[in-house]
Amino acid sequence: MSDSNTAGLTLLGGSQTEYPHEYAPHVLERFANRYPQHAYLVELDCPEFTCLCPVTGQPDLARITIRYSPCGWLVESKSLKLYLFSFRNQGSFSEDSINRIAADLFALLHPRWLEVRGDFAPRGGIAIKPSVRLDGAPE
Repeated sequence: MSDSNTAGLTLLGGSQTEYPHEYAPHVLERFANRYPQHAYLVELDCPEFTCLCPVTGQPDLARITIRYSPCGWLVESKSLKLYLFSFRNQGSFSEDSINRIAADLFALLHPRWLEVRGDFAPRGGIAIKPSVRLDGAPE
């Protein structure tokens, strides 16, 4: 990758992908937003999120939707995939997972605002749908 916009990205183009086995916020990568002057929306649909119930150890399955208005940075999607995969073996209540994802992405990207919503599959007859919005200062 010779584009200066992608300088520093380490996960794209590799021949092998190593999936983390524990919570791994350090795998998140970002790249420069070419249009920081535009207040636009990025929406990421992640339909295969999995974590474990911290009490029973049973898997919790969810569709995670991430929406944000970028300022200087965008999240690199392969790093996001690996980051979300890192929850797979972690005991975490659905509300905790959503808040942790939002906090990690907000710290990485410094967006105008960021929303994360989890649509967790029903277990015991109840679907849990936590969401959080974090607002930043406009640049």
